[in-house]
Amino acid sequence: MTVKEVLRAHTAAHEDASAETKGQGGHAPSVAPATVAAGRASQELGVRRAEFELAVHLGLIAVTGAPGGGRPRVHEDEIARLREQPGFPDALVERVRTVGTAQAAALLDIAPARFTRLARAGCVSPVTFYLNRYRAVVWLYLADELAAFAAREPELLAGRTPPGMRTMLESGADWRARNWRSQRIDRLLDRTTDPWARTAVQASALDPVQLAEVVDDPYERAYLARVRPEPVFGRPGSMAAREAMAELMLADDPDEILWRRVNLTLELDSAREDRPAPRPGDDGGARATPPARTGARSRAVRPAPAAEPAAPSACTGASRPAAVGRTTRKGLLARLGWRGRGAG
Repeated sequence: MTVKEVLRAHTAAHEDASAETKGQGGHAPSVAPATVAAGRASQELGVRRAEFELAVHLGLIAVTGAPGGGRPRVHEDEIARLREQPGFPDALVERVRTVGTAQAAALLDIAPARFTRLARAGCVSPVTFYLNRYRAVVWLYLADELAAFAAREPELLAGRTPPGMRTMLESGADWRARNWRSQRIDRLLDRTTDPWARTAVQASALDPVQLAEVVDDPYERAYLARVRPEPVFGRPGSMAAREAMAELMLADDPDEILWRRVNLTLELDSAREDRPAPRPGDDGGARATPPARTGARSRAVRPAPAAEPAAPSACTGASRPAAVGRTTRKGLLARLGWRGRGAG
């Protein structure tokens, strides 16, 4: 065969194959965008796995849920987008750089003891932690957030500690774990619009007794355990680290527990309106929302969460959601059977 004949035969075979793949309407079926696993994505982006996971946690890298559940995956076009950004990969690595107390103090040009006081007062919030050889929690902070704090509150880096903050610290208050919980939950909520998954995130901050008081249906509690979003970041491997994570996840102050119970109630109402939790014998289980790609997205309108009690006015602490109206809050408290610390 001549070269022209070979080309004509190849073209005809290609056209026949294309025709076979078309649907009845004459259109080729849509092909899902290619995705890669997290480990492969971190390699292609030239970052360490821990840096990749933190970037996902912070919303810097968009991920999508795997079909049928499992670990989130990354679209190849998202990898291409990141590789085209100026300063790649150093700029991405810098945005997820974390520092401990000594490095943070050096970055802010203050004594480590003063930085610890600022962190305990809620002025800066840790993004993660690890356990040292004595199994003590060592908090880590984003270098970018510390730089922003220094520019925003320079008066707290020198001079006398404000009276309100000093009184709070002398009472033994420590906002580090609470702020870590708050930011972690907020970022998990940013990754899903499914009402039951959002309810599961709120439920994760309450111990089994508190959870059962708010969600009295055991089938709903079982469903919450199934649909809780899998965290890409913050999956400690050792048993000691898992135990520390489980302990730190739970709200431990009466005001924070109330705040979580109220927000859980609001999300649970929204989830029940969307669809019921599945029961034994249900055909196919409850209707599930297709996996959504994280990142910038428009959100459905939801009830405003209750306001968490804030840190002293000298510090901004973690960002706080807007407060609900007094009538709504009283109605929720009645539903929760909450008597408060001052009740007899």
